[in-house]
Amino acid sequence: MSWARSHLCSALSLAAVSARGATMEGAAYRWLSAWPAPQEPSMEYQDAVRTLNTLQTNASCLEEVKRQRSDPQAQLEAMEVYLARSGLQVEDLNQLKIIHVTGTKGKGSTCAFTERILRNYGLKTGFFSSPHLVQVRERIRINGKPISPELFTKYFWHLYQQLEEFKDDSHISMPSYFRFLTLMAFHVFLQEKVDLAVVEVGIGGAFDCTNIIRKPVVCGVSSLGIDHTSLLGDTVEKIAWQKGGIFKPGVPAFTVLQPEGPLAVLRDRAQQISCPLYLCPPLEALEQVGLPLSLGLEGEHQRHNAALALQLARCWLEQQNYHDSCPTDIQELKASKPSIRWQLPLAPVFRPTPHMRRGLRDTEWPGRTQVLQRGPVTWYLDGAHTTSSVQACVHWYCQSLERSRRTDGGHEVHILLFNSTGDRDSAALLKLLQPCHFDYAVFCPNVTEISSIGNAGFLGNAHTHMVRGPRGHVVKMSERALELEHQALPPMTVSSRLHWSRSTVWTTNGVWCRDACRDQELSRCSLSLRPLSSPPLTCLVLDPTDQQNFTVTLDQVLLRCLQHQKHWNCLAEKQASSNLWGSCGPESARPGSLLLAPHPPQPTSTSSLVFSCISHALQWISQGRDPIFQPESPPRNLLNHPTANSGASILREAAAIHVLVTGSLHLVGGALRLLDPSMSQ
Repeated sequence: MSWARSHLCSALSLAAVSARGATMEGAAYRWLSAWPAPQEPSMEYQDAVRTLNTLQTNASCLEEVKRQRSDPQAQLEAMEVYLARSGLQVEDLNQLKIIHVTGTKGKGSTCAFTERILRNYGLKTGFFSSPHLVQVRERIRINGKPISPELFTKYFWHLYQQLEEFKDDSHISMPSYFRFLTLMAFHVFLQEKVDLAVVEVGIGGAFDCTNIIRKPVVCGVSSLGIDHTSLLGDTVEKIAWQKGGIFKPGVPAFTVLQPEGPLAVLRDRAQQISCPLYLCPPLEALEQVGLPLSLGLEGEHQRHNAALALQLARCWLEQQNYHDSCPTDIQELKASKPSIRWQLPLAPVFRPTPHMRRGLRDTEWPGRTQVLQRGPVTWYLDGAHTTSSVQACVHWYCQSLERSRRTDGGHEVHILLFNSTGDRDSAALLKLLQPCHFDYAVFCPNVTEISSIGNAGFLGNAHTHMVRGPRGHVVKMSERALELEHQALPPMTVSSRLHWSRSTVWTTNGVWCRDACRDQELSRCSLSLRPLSSPPLTCLVLDPTDQQNFTVTLDQVLLRCLQHQKHWNCLAEKQASSNLWGSCGPESARPGSLLLAPHPPQPTSTSSLVFSCISHALQWISQGRDPIFQPESPPRNLLNHPTANSGASILREAAAIHVLVTGSLHLVGGALRLLDPSMSQ
């Protein structure tokens, strides 16, 4: 094994250890910083990604941010130190002519619309966003395309070496994962000489590491809601204060219509620093002075994002005097009037130019209100993960089903594939999804693939701490190898009846049991191996390197999925109980409802399954009927459980299968990696 590979394996091992505690983490970083960075010519893209993953300490970093959020200046100063060590000063970022966008829902879509519009003007665009769906290169785009593996490798090692060379004793050698990528994006955009950069905030605004930007050209705030409450606060007003932290003196800012409370907070934040803040008129107002606008992204909520994007693009072009070279291209048709109700001036109503119209129409943003039609199987993918975004997702999904309703009377099956992470209220999200009347609810962790290896001795060879990457070779293992006992069992987890005294977690060739009494909190349940006498196997998480997460273990994410299933079953039981005393619910009977035709009352034990990975869930759902998603070797005994077996027969005979994948962008990303192989190329 070469020195570089040895360095990489040591770093990966330390990354796994560091996730167990802050003290160990600091020691690991100090030890790692003593090693020089591998030389660029001998390293490949996957080597760069694996080394980047050693910086993936999101959980501990978020805890640190939470402790220090009363002192945002200290955090920004730390980011400025890293920027200086990388060879840049804050003033250098002014060259990028940045559009800075924050928000809770739709900020990524707003950025995608904005970037596509401005690219239509012949401008060379940079676009920094998060998270990525399949490959980390998606976070840094030039002219709408992720940078190539060669460019990623080049700039990664350049930045890595710079930070190593100019480190000091007051800071750990390397910034965390997101900070590193933010720094790298700035370097890429400057070196590649983009005409502008669209920068999406990571979390919040005031404390976000992108907020070292001092002089953006224009700022935007998309729809606000509740998310990341442990960091940003537990009310939408507190979150609005955080989001308004990106406002800069004299820099125009735009926001879509918000609830009165958070809108007042944004207004006050802007007034305190003399930031001109404008309220975007709805898209309908712009259509009144022109033709109807067609959007590349589906969903009614995307119209708010498009309205904000048009204002950001118009303002950027105006601020950069672009209209001087094309005087008839941009022209205000109505004077801006102050809004008495919201005490904010309205942004101009103007006729969108042909470039703007084409930009809105041609925008692509995978994983957001995305539909993949594959023979009888239709996948609806949306990374909604807040209450407001899930509400919008349900509206979009039901509208899409109405448009695709069969007229031949063929049997259709509706399936929910769901997961949620972090501090989000999964019970509240699942309650919002219930009116869609899914026939099956399927839950799985954000793990793309899981398999098993024939002998436990694998743990002692050169592949220890390795996981298979996108090209099929083993590159890194999960934080803790899971030694499962051999038994012919399906590679999934199932606990579909709440009244069971114990729930069984079925995994590939192994079984775990946990106490799951009806009256016991899941958080108190323990996960343990059932002792069996047959030869041991090793369970491997086969996530690609771009999708690894060192901050959680497999048992943690499986327990989380069981919690989701328990919430869903409870909701279904309540719904079934109410249906015993009446006909169909008010949702399905409401005139003009977008929901499907009322279903018969649901049984007390809802049809729900928990799979150990995304691949197994998709294989069960599609039953080989997706012409593109055709795994080489379906797992053995996939249908051992009665619910899985009976459901498979129904799915094989259905005229149409509609699958909504939602709750987490990482879940959607894992699904897209399997359903759309082109995204892994």
